[in-house]
Amino acid sequence: MIEKCIFAILIFIMKKTSFFEENSKSLLFIAAAIFILAAIALYYFASYLPGRADKAAAQMYKAEQYLGVDSLANKAINGEGGYPGFTQIADEYANTKSANLANLYLGGIYLRKGEYQKAIESLGKYSATGSPVADPLALGLLGDAYSELKDYAQAASNYKKAAEKASNKFTSPMFLKKLGLVQEQLKDFKAAEETYTKIKNQFPDSQEASVIDSYIARTAAEQGK
Repeated sequence: MIEKCIFAILIFIMKKTSFFEENSKSLLFIAAAIFILAAIALYYFASYLPGRADKAAAQMYKAEQYLGVDSLANKAINGEGGYPGFTQIADEYANTKSANLANLYLGGIYLRKGEYQKAIESLGKYSATGSPVADPLALGLLGDAYSELKDYAQAASNYKKAAEKASNKFTSPMFLKKLGLVQEQLKDFKAAEETYTKIKNQFPDSQEASVIDSYIARTAAEQGK
């Protein structure tokens, strides 16, 4: 039940910002979605955070309070008033679940700050946990960072993995649409058409499917030129 609620909030936040502004803007800031994970951090790790990891989780709550407030991003990263930031948590409590989550938070924050290489570095340290929310989100954030750096091949690779990581009618069609858009940037219109068609056929009830015919027509037209 909690996972379903997370999915709903995740999609709501993600869809508040357009992707590429119909190819004029390169990044859909799904980084905003990273901030909802703060609300479930305690639930997510409560059953298996012994000893040292418990301490990391307890210390991280202050940095989590700064999530979602752009003006407080540096405090979330570096800490304040004796409370460690996500950077310190990630470094000092390496190999704990909290450090892993801290790297995911850092990736989202750096992405919102426009520090795309730092976002890639932090997200690269995140290890998959089996979460149907966090794991595809980390891959999607990587895709966004690479998109902003115009490394569309890497972006496409990560969006494809994100769509497949936890296939569902919420995140999968969104990541597939993003994949199609970067494939268009790569001038691979045939692959983009196939990606958009997959949305139409496999996720017909998704919001993306309701407008996908125009994308399919566009890519088909590009192939006919």
